[in-house]
Amino acid sequence: MSESKPESPRAAVDAVVDAVRGLVNEGINRRVVVRDSKDDVVLEVPVALGLVAALAAPVATTIGTGVALIGRCGITLENRRQAGSQPATTVHTEQV
Repeated sequence: MSESKPESPRAAVDAVVDAVRGLVNEGINRRVVVRDSKDDVVLEVPVALGLVAALAAPVATTIGTGVALIGRCGITLENRRQAGSQPATTVHTEQV
């Protein structure tokens, strides 16, 4: 009789660790970029750091985002891994 053995717990843990590493790597390669109306970079941070800041200080993050939008700044999410990649997400305020 042959019994099928379930996947070893170590293999399951390794799969989870690999998945988390991939997510962290993706968060480091993607950056939130804030540009002013003259297209100069005001702030550029990795998404992973931005998420930590948003969780640690949600009120300050909300106020900062509001000030950036009121100040006619554009907020983009860029992938830094691929050279010349297009922004994944862009938020622009109305230019007056």
